[in-house]
Amino acid sequence: MKNLKINNRFTAEMPADPDLTNEIRQVKNTVFSYVDPTKPSAPKLIHASEEVAAMVGISKDEIQSEAFLNVFSGNEILPETRPFAMCYAGHQFGNWAGQLGDGRAINFTEVEHDNAFFMLQLKGAGKTPYSRTADGLAVLRSSIREYLCAEAMHYLGVPTTRSLSLMLSGDQVLRDVLYNGNPAYEKGAIVCRVAPSFIRFGSFEMLSARNELRNLKNLVEFTIQNYYPEIKGDPKEQYIQFFKAVADKTREMILHWQRVGFVHGVMNTDNMSIHGITIDYGPYGWLENYDPDWTPNTTDNQNKRYRFGNQPQVAQWNLYQLANALYPLINEAEPLEKILESFINDFEENYKNMFLSKLGIFTSSEIDGKIIQGIEEILQLSETDMTIFFRNLSQIKKDDSVEMAFEKIEYSFYKPEEIKENTLSAWQKWFSVYLKRLQSETLSDEERAAKMNQVNPKYVLRNYMAQLSIDAADKGDYSIIEELFELLKKPYDEQPESEKWFAKRPDWARTKVGCSMLSCSS
Repeated sequence: MKNLKINNRFTAEMPADPDLTNEIRQVKNTVFSYVDPTKPSAPKLIHASEEVAAMVGISKDEIQSEAFLNVFSGNEILPETRPFAMCYAGHQFGNWAGQLGDGRAINFTEVEHDNAFFMLQLKGAGKTPYSRTADGLAVLRSSIREYLCAEAMHYLGVPTTRSLSLMLSGDQVLRDVLYNGNPAYEKGAIVCRVAPSFIRFGSFEMLSARNELRNLKNLVEFTIQNYYPEIKGDPKEQYIQFFKAVADKTREMILHWQRVGFVHGVMNTDNMSIHGITIDYGPYGWLENYDPDWTPNTTDNQNKRYRFGNQPQVAQWNLYQLANALYPLINEAEPLEKILESFINDFEENYKNMFLSKLGIFTSSEIDGKIIQGIEEILQLSETDMTIFFRNLSQIKKDDSVEMAFEKIEYSFYKPEEIKENTLSAWQKWFSVYLKRLQSETLSDEERAAKMNQVNPKYVLRNYMAQLSIDAADKGDYSIIEELFELLKKPYDEQPESEKWFAKRPDWARTKVGCSMLSCSS
């Protein structure tokens, strides 16, 4: 790690917890606690991203070194660094949860490379003062899902944390996968994830709720100075600009989620980054059949708060909580309310343009809204694979008949036998309008297809794909992890050698644990 340039701005400037014991407790008048990772008994490197390593200043050769293994398993602390866990609060499923904090994540160090700063964080590295009743550890299955998903999202063009490494700890971890009273031991694992910082909405909520306004002011100003340096003006104006910047970045992130069919599953305010990046990959999933009411989270199965179609509204609600946290510094509601009101209006306009690009419509027409509404409704008449439908839509040509166009998307139906009578008639009516609309597009069929294939991925990390890699890894076979890692680097490319992954969810995955819905269990 000879080229790692340590620069711990956060711990140098923010107030530290004076209590150095690693006991579960309420931590007040601070924003973090120093804590050392739990040393794993027999760490083993499963996979590492050479690109992310280079991004933070680690060479390809160093990845295979004993030093890399020791450092990023938590076995060894780098000189001039002091690992820490952050204190934050949050609203979970709409309810105030009070102090939460990094319960199984330890910020290892901050590094500077090529004029950029990165926080390196070990997830699953042991207990912290914020672990509550848990052990701070993580298991192999959830660690594989996080490791692969963060990188998959990056290559899809979705703002996200990155993954540096995935390691076995060599220890067994007790987990109840479905929270049904049947715990079992599983292989422990550690992921090193990378982000500009891991400051969350809940970081500000905690300080505001406890009326620690000096620390709140210091954290906001630290965040602006280091991550939003373009913001200028008097303090109040800076705080308002900061809130708008976070709202804008959050809106962009959610727009990308909707574009690729990603469902986060746990949009609590403590899982919302002030950088507008996707963090905390727990029970996430991609839509298989297009269902706006689907959530991958078993905990949310009844109320479906975090369902796919509700993600923009939840993001606005979470921003409202952030606005409440910042209000004591601003003491003026109107500018915050204006930003919150414009969030959904701006999102809806952005969403319309995004959706039209998925359909290959790049000019404007009065009927565009009806075309979008029409396809969103028809996709739900019978199970239709979102990813396959939109990808195959690019094969349609302006001069196709309705029958020819329909044939090109038929593969996306899970139950083709259901596409008859009223459902078939609805598809035919929509295609007749859609094909006529394409006639007014100036791009050639080839040009339009190329643009559509830049926004409609061919390959996403479906839950059953991740589960196949988990099942193999449990037996010591990491080849599917490597195969998926490479596949998902080019999600918009055809990759004919990997056509087997351009497939609908298999029937066996419909109800299998890990393939349909997931719990918040690590």
